[in-house]
Amino acid sequence: MPELTVDGRRVEVEAGVTVAAALTNAGVEHLRVSATGQARGPLCVMGTCFECRVAIDGQPHRRACLEVVRDGMVISTAPNPKPQTDDRSLSSRLVCDVAVVGAGPAGIAAGCRAAEAGASTVVLDEGDVAGGQIYRHRPPNAPEAIRPWLTRLDRSGARRMGGASVFDAWREREEIRLLAETSGGALAVSARRLVLATGARELFLPFPGWTLPGVLGAGGAQALWKSGANLRGRRAVVAGSGPLLLPVAASLTKAGAAVALVAEQASLASLAGFGASLARAPSKILEAMRHRRGFAKTPYRTGQWVAKALGTERLEGVVVTDGVAANEIACDLLAAGYGLVPNVELAILLGCAMRGGAVAVDARQRSSLDGVLCAGEPCGVAGVEVALAEGEIAGLAAAGQSDPESERRLGRVRARGRRLAARMHSAFRLRTELRALASADVLVCRCEDVAVGAVAGCASAREAKLSSRAGMGACQGRVCGPALRFLFGWDSDTVRPPARPARIGHLAVFEDVSKE
Repeated sequence: MPELTVDGRRVEVEAGVTVAAALTNAGVEHLRVSATGQARGPLCVMGTCFECRVAIDGQPHRRACLEVVRDGMVISTAPNPKPQTDDRSLSSRLVCDVAVVGAGPAGIAAGCRAAEAGASTVVLDEGDVAGGQIYRHRPPNAPEAIRPWLTRLDRSGARRMGGASVFDAWREREEIRLLAETSGGALAVSARRLVLATGARELFLPFPGWTLPGVLGAGGAQALWKSGANLRGRRAVVAGSGPLLLPVAASLTKAGAAVALVAEQASLASLAGFGASLARAPSKILEAMRHRRGFAKTPYRTGQWVAKALGTERLEGVVVTDGVAANEIACDLLAAGYGLVPNVELAILLGCAMRGGAVAVDARQRSSLDGVLCAGEPCGVAGVEVALAEGEIAGLAAAGQSDPESERRLGRVRARGRRLAARMHSAFRLRTELRALASADVLVCRCEDVAVGAVAGCASAREAKLSSRAGMGACQGRVCGPALRFLFGWDSDTVRPPARPARIGHLAVFEDVSKE
């Protein structure tokens, strides 16, 4: 078994788990200290929130949820030290016909179809293992649903590069240029076509106590378990909104946690109407029933939400309300999420037209920018089937190929899925009472510890950023931006490079590459 040194203590861990899971299993819950000295633990467990940053082998600001354990790792949760080196050298370059950013369902499908059509194809992803968040797994145990696609990707000839975080993108003459940060240094990619399959992230809404260690996103809690965390014996509450709550509750129960309550903020009438609309999609009804059986002994309550998380150093309980009465529940794990937000930062950085918070695309998944296509959640959250269909369409188009019969079939899958998604978004619309939970002293920007009261008088996200630093932290507004939009109706500020935090030495590579 691999052995780690954690804050001077030697710890044996299971092979293949993430650092975040290993630390959880070792009883380490405080992974970093915030700007004002608050203890923080994992939140999204997807690489978005940067709350799980630790120092690994002397390198600061490593996201524990994305790093797989290696024997001999030295991990420190103390305030991050200065980097040992800051090498600005460009470690590698790639030239290809098609670059795909994201290795979830849409990215895998796009990479397969592009490579099978004869295009030299590179698939870049932050995760070490393909599958994205929906098919997150510990190697070699990929979920059965994604195994055929992973085998197909390996045989297609596409090159997959895990651990590659794309932080800049621009169009230069007839090429799309990308810069990515990898464990080996900066990577420059030049491609004739680009497919953005960047997925989505959870929507988090602020409420008292939401920064306590033990409070995770709904998907974050599931991801922590999938990445190797032992949750047996934990007492959990699952809350928020959307169909994701069902598989999360089932997963936590399977993991051995005692799920005390699943609280859905949408009303029973809304859910009943949505359920009736699924008469033409019986497979969705069966899927929901299967998940519900997974936590059959746990009450599922509609029209209820978490009003407060209780505790001092970590989560000790929650207060759940229906707007009239309140109920206190003891727990040490809260999985709370309010749906998903498309990851569109790279698309905005490139200048792609947007529509309703998603990338605007045509019938072949082409964006408004020549050479840039988009598939899956960045086009609007609609589920796995739609992501796979759009990925296939985008891969064919990116390779310059056409398969009319296949595209008609995939187009029908896309249209059917998008209609269902529209009904789902309507049924799980967030109630206005959730805005009132964020009182003036509740933090809205977790990276910079900015309270709601510090931005309440601002007129825009940009003004809030300039006056309080809200959105200027490591997550670059990915957590607080959507929350501020919900609370105040503000559109997110403009996206500037780097689209993801990167080392200064790697940022300097842009100047070298742009002069070529």
